[in-house]
Amino acid sequence: MLFEGGFTFSNFLVDVLTIFAFVVWFWLVITIFADLFRRHDISGWVKALWIIVVILTSYLGVIVYLITQGRGMAERNAQQAQAAREELRRVVGFSVADELGKLDQLRKAGSITDGEFARLRARLVQ
Repeated sequence: MLFEGGFTFSNFLVDVLTIFAFVVWFWLVITIFADLFRRHDISGWVKALWIIVVILTSYLGVIVYLITQGRGMAERNAQQAQAAREELRRVVGFSVADELGKLDQLRKAGSITDGEFARLRARLVQ
């Protein structure tokens, strides 16, 4: 038995830390697998190899993938978020011109200052 002392506070803390480490690893594995299956720049064999490495080497595989592919993961996540925003705007009928008109009305009504108007306008136009 690993802990012969029975149920103690230190055993409880070790158990909680172990469960936390497993949950973090599992979350990272799901994130990595989602990134792997979303990628179009690598072949299926390379994807399968990465999956085997991540599963067999556990934390080391996750860390190696994050170090070697982290920048690409961030770029792909940003592209996916931008595509989702554009799709939502297309479906909902969002128009930059409509939003600028609403901002102008808020400024004329005194609800927002000129500085806030300029900041929000810059965010919309980008």
